[in-house]
Amino acid sequence: MNFDYPKLEPFNFLGLRDQDYDKSKVAVFPVPYSSTTYWKSGTKEGPQAIIEASRHVELYDIETKKDASKQGIFTLELLEPSKNSPEETTARIKSVMDKILRDGKFPMMLGGEHSITLGAVQAVREQFSDFSVLQIDAHSDLRDEFEGTKFHHACVMKRIKDLGVSVTQVGVRSSEGEELGDNVFLAPNLPIDKIISTLKEKVYLTFDLDGLDPSIMPSTGTPEPGGLGWYETLKLIKEVAKKRKIIGADVVELDPIPGFSAPDFLAAKLVYKIINYII
Repeated sequence: MNFDYPKLEPFNFLGLRDQDYDKSKVAVFPVPYSSTTYWKSGTKEGPQAIIEASRHVELYDIETKKDASKQGIFTLELLEPSKNSPEETTARIKSVMDKILRDGKFPMMLGGEHSITLGAVQAVREQFSDFSVLQIDAHSDLRDEFEGTKFHHACVMKRIKDLGVSVTQVGVRSSEGEELGDNVFLAPNLPIDKIISTLKEKVYLTFDLDGLDPSIMPSTGTPEPGGLGWYETLKLIKEVAKKRKIIGADVVELDPIPGFSAPDFLAAKLVYKIINYII
C-alpha cells in the first residue's frame, strides 16, 4: 500500500529520487570504515555525513554551467566492513569496484579511512593496464607496516606502489623519515602543468581531506597546518580532468565534528565538483 503524504528526501547523494543504476553514469560507493585510524576514529561516520550534507547542495554548478545529476548519479548502499581483518574489507571493496567498472560507471567512493583506496586501485588495475594515481594528501602514507599490519591507512600508498602503479603526491607536508616517493609536490607548491606531466593518460584520483588546510577542513583524523586552499585545489582537479582521463575517484578521511557541519558541506561540495568536472 502506498501512503500519500510528504516524505523526507531519501538517503542518496544529493537527495536524488528515482535512482536507476542502469541509466546512471556515476556510482557513489560509501564505505564507513575506520578500523586502523589511530588518533580520532570517527571517519567511519564520514560517508553518512557527506551524503547528509549533499542533500543541501545545489544541483546546478555555476562554474561549469551544468547539472551533473542529469547524467544519473546512483548511490549504493553502505558497505559493511569486515570484523575479521583489513584484508577482508579490502577484498569486499575490490569486489564492488570491479562490478562498478565492468558496468561502465564512474566510481566515486566515499570514506572512511584512507586504507579503502587500496581495494579500489586493485580493481582499477584489473580494468586498466596503464594508469596513475593522483594522491592529494597531507601525508605520504608510504610506511611499509604500522601497528602490526601492512593494511594500515598509513601504508596505503606503499601497497599501491607495490602493485607497480605510478603515484603522484600533492599537498604533502608530513612524512616518516625519508619515506617520500618520487613524484611529490609539497604544500603549498602547486605547479599544475608539472604535476600533470607526471601523470599517465588515465588517472585515479584519491583525495584525503587533510590535504586541505585545517582552516577550511578541520574535520580530519590527523590535521596538518599549511594545507591547500579551496580554489587552487579545484583548479588542479579541473585541469587534470581536462588534460587526462580520470577513471575513478575517492574522497576520504572526513571525521565529522558533532555540531559543526561546515566541513561536511565542503566535502559534499567537493565530491559534486569532481563529478561535474568529469562527466
